[in-house]
This record gives sequence, structure tokens and C-alpha cells, in this order.
Amino acid sequence: MDMSSIMRQAKEMQEKMADIQENLKNQSASGSAGGGMVTVTANGHQEITSIVIEKEIISADEQEMLQDLIKAATNDALRKVKEMGKEEMAKLTGGLNLPGASNLFS
Repeated sequence: MDMSSIMRQAKEMQEKMADIQENLKNQSASGSAGGGMVTVTANGHQEITSIVIEKEIISADEQEMLQDLIKAATNDALRKVKEMGKEEMAKLTGGLNLPGASNLFS
């Protein structure tokens, strides 16, 4: 394999990785806590896009519990988004463990 062929393949992979990252922005994952009382949705760029809290748990007496549920649901959503990104990257690389590629979604 000559150097120009390797460089062309590297450029193609770089373009595909950019496409994956852009496509992930349009995908989302939701995480929930408290039996669905709190739901957080994040996009593929690990940005929170919505938080839904059931009316039944909104009470000044339960502030600490609500904060814990929001944190748990947020972490659940972000964990799912990371996994989604890793799955997309595995499709691109055919399961190869490329140096630095896994850092894109961690």
C-alpha cells in the first residue's frame, strides 16, 4: 500500500467521523430516575435538551430528593449518548480500536 493511498483512506475516515459527529447531534437519548418521575434527554453532543419532572414530586420538602433524581437521570442520559457514539464509531472502524477514536465519545 503506497503513502498516497493511506493518506486518502485517512482523509475518508476523518470525513466519515465528522459525519458521524454531526449525525449524532440530531439523535438523542433519554434517561430517567425515580421510576420515571424525572426524565432527562441529551443529544449526541452530550447537551441536555430537556428535563421533565412529574408534578407529584415537586415539593419544597423533597428538594434534595429531586436534585438527586435529576442528577441520576442526567447521568443515565449521558451514559446512553456515549454508548450511542461508541456504537456509531464501531460501525465506522469495523470494531478496530483506533488510537484516539474512543476519546471522541468519552
